[in-house]
Amino acid sequence: MRAREGLLEVRDLSTVLEVGDQTIRAVDGVSFDLDTGETLALLGESGCGKSMTALSLMRLLPDAGRVSSGSVRLQGVDLLGLPEAAMREVRGARMAMIFQEPGSSLNPVTTVEDQIAEVLRRHTLLQGAAVKGRVLELLHAVGIPDPARRAGEYAFQLSGGMKQRVMIAGALGCGPRLLIADEPTTALDVTIQAQVLELLAQIQRDTGMAMLLITHDLAVVAEVAQRVAVMYAGQIVEVATREAFFKDAAHPYSRKLFEALPAAAQRGRRLAVIPGLVPSLAGRFTGCRFVDRCDFAGAICRSELPQMVEISPGHSVRCHLHAQAKAMATLAEHLPGLAEPARAAPLTPLLEVRDLRVYFPVRRGVLRQIVGHVKAVDGVSLQVPRGRTLALVGESGCGKTTVGKGILRLVPVTQGQVRLGGQDLATLTPSALRAQRRHLQIIFQDPFGSLSPRMRVAEIVEEGILALQPEIGAQERAVRVDELLRQVGLSAEMKMRYPHEFSGGQRQRIAIARALAVEPRLIVCDEPTSALDVSVQAQILNLLGDLQQRLGLTYLFITHNIAVVEFLAHEVAVMYLGRIVETGTTEEVLGNPCHPYTQALLSAAPAIDRAGRGPVIRLQGEMPSPVNPPRGCHFHPRCPKAMPVCAQSYPSTTAVSATHEVACFLYSDAASAAG
Repeated sequence: MRAREGLLEVRDLSTVLEVGDQTIRAVDGVSFDLDTGETLALLGESGCGKSMTALSLMRLLPDAGRVSSGSVRLQGVDLLGLPEAAMREVRGARMAMIFQEPGSSLNPVTTVEDQIAEVLRRHTLLQGAAVKGRVLELLHAVGIPDPARRAGEYAFQLSGGMKQRVMIAGALGCGPRLLIADEPTTALDVTIQAQVLELLAQIQRDTGMAMLLITHDLAVVAEVAQRVAVMYAGQIVEVATREAFFKDAAHPYSRKLFEALPAAAQRGRRLAVIPGLVPSLAGRFTGCRFVDRCDFAGAICRSELPQMVEISPGHSVRCHLHAQAKAMATLAEHLPGLAEPARAAPLTPLLEVRDLRVYFPVRRGVLRQIVGHVKAVDGVSLQVPRGRTLALVGESGCGKTTVGKGILRLVPVTQGQVRLGGQDLATLTPSALRAQRRHLQIIFQDPFGSLSPRMRVAEIVEEGILALQPEIGAQERAVRVDELLRQVGLSAEMKMRYPHEFSGGQRQRIAIARALAVEPRLIVCDEPTSALDVSVQAQILNLLGDLQQRLGLTYLFITHNIAVVEFLAHEVAVMYLGRIVETGTTEEVLGNPCHPYTQALLSAAPAIDRAGRGPVIRLQGEMPSPVNPPRGCHFHPRCPKAMPVCAQSYPSTTAVSATHEVACFLYSDAASAAG
C-alpha cells in the first residue's frame, strides 16, 4: 500500500446563504481529506450541499453565500485566508473545476478556442501558435471529433455532450493538482464517458492529480473512486473505502441509494424511493437529519444529534443505529409490482417514422453560400407502439436529439414521413401542427436552457395548459400545477420560485412536470434523468412507468444510461452518425448485441460489478464528421471487425429474428462473398 500524501485538508467547513430573512446552512461542519493521486467521490441527493461544498473550496460562492467557519488547506496553504487576487492565481492552475451545467458555464459569445486559450494564457507561458496547438490537443484528448472545426464554433453549436467535453478540456489545460468534477460525465454517452474517465485516470497516474468527484452515478463511483463520502442535508453521513462501501454500506440513506438503482432485474417492478424531501436547511436540527425519511428511526434519532463513529478502519458513519446497520433489510422485495403491457397482444404503432432526413446547410464566404450539408439525420426509420418505450441510444453527436426535434417539427425536416396516429406531421401547416401540439411533448436534456429565467415555476408548468387547453379555468390549473409538482418530487410551496433558485436536478423535475401538464400521448424524453441523483431518478422512472400504464403514454427515450434502458425500455434502437444500425427488443439488443458498435457501447457502460463482463472495447479514432461521412458503412473506419466490403457500400438491414434487425455485412450474404 502506498504511503498517504495529503493534498487537501478540509476541517469543519460551514457555508451559509442569506436569503431574505432566512439563513440557510447549505454546508454544515464538513470535514474530509484528499491525498495526491486519489479520487474521493461525494454522493448524495440533489440539494444536499455537494455543489455548494465544491464552490466553497473554490471560493466561487454566490453573492448571498459566505463561509462562516472552518478551514480549507491545499498543500498546506489556507485558501480561505488568501486575498482574492492570490486566489485567482490558484484557480485554474493549482485547482480547477468542471461545472455541472455546461450550457450555463460556457460563454455564449466566445468561441471554444478562445475560452480554453484564455486559461492557458493566464496560467502558462504558452503564446501564439503554441496556445492554438495545445487547445487542439486538449479537444482531441477529450474525444471531440474534427477539433480544428469545432474550435472555431460557439457553445450553442455543440451538443450537450460536446459542451461538457469542452469544459473538461479547459479544466485540464494547466495540469491542476486538484480537480473538482461536478457531475463531469452526466451529459456524456457511455463510450465518451469511458474515454473521459480513462483520460482522467491516466492524468492522475502521470501527474498525481487528485480528484473530488461529485456524482450520482454509483457505477461510475465503483469504477474510478478510491474512497466515498455520502452527503445528506449539508453533512457527511458516511465515509468509507470503495470496497467497504459497496460491500456493506452502513447508513440507512446509503442503503436507500442502492435500492433505487434501475436494473434489468427490476423490470416490471417499482424501484425503491426515498419518501419525502431533503429537509429545509434554514432551521436548527435537534436530531438526525434523515429521521423523517428513515425506516429505522427511534426516539433517540429525534432528540439527539448523531456523531460520526468509526465502525471499522477507514469506515465511519453518522447514525445512532450503526451497530445494527448490518441487519437492515432491503425494502425493494416488498414493493408492489408494476405490470407491463402484455407482449402477446398485437401492438398498434402510435409513432411511425420513415426515411427521416434532417440536413443543415454549411455556409461559407462573404455571400454565405451553401458549400455542403451536415447530415445530422440521414434516413432514419422507426416505429413505437402505443403504450411502449423505444430507447434511442448512441454516442453524443450521432443525431439522437435531432431525431426527436425532427419528429416534433422543432427543426425543419428535409425529407421523410413522421406519422402520429396516422397523421403525417411532416406535411402539416403551422396552424394544423399547433392543434397537434397537445399530443406530443419533449423533455429537454438541459433544464437550465429550457426554462425561462423570468417565469416562476407555476407559470412555467401551466404555460402549456394556457396555450393548448384554454378551456381549463384558473382554479383547476392551480390544482393541476400543485399535483404535477408533487408527482415529480417537489412541494407545491416551491411554485412561486424562479428556476435559478433550484438545483440542477430540481430544474429537470420542473421540466418534466411541464411536459406532463397537457397530458400528451407521445413524449420525447431527451436524457430526462441525466441530471438526477439515483433516488430522484427512481421517482421519475416510477412516475413515467405509472403514467404509461395508467394513461397509455408512449415514450421515445433518448439516453446513454444502459441501466435505465434495461429497466424502462421495451425496444432499443442504436444510432451511429445519423443512421440506425441495430433495433430489437431490449432483451435481444442488450442480451445479444450484433453490431460491433452496439457491442462497444455496452462494453463501455459503467457497472457496479463487472464480474462476468468482457473487457471494454476501445474504439479507435473519432466519430467522423456528419458533413462528410465515410463511404460505405459509416462505422468501418473505427470497426475492429471491418472487411473490404464495408468500405465500398452501406450494408442493408438484415433480420436476426422476427423483431431484431442489424445493418452490418457480418450478417449478410456479402460477408460470405467477401470472405
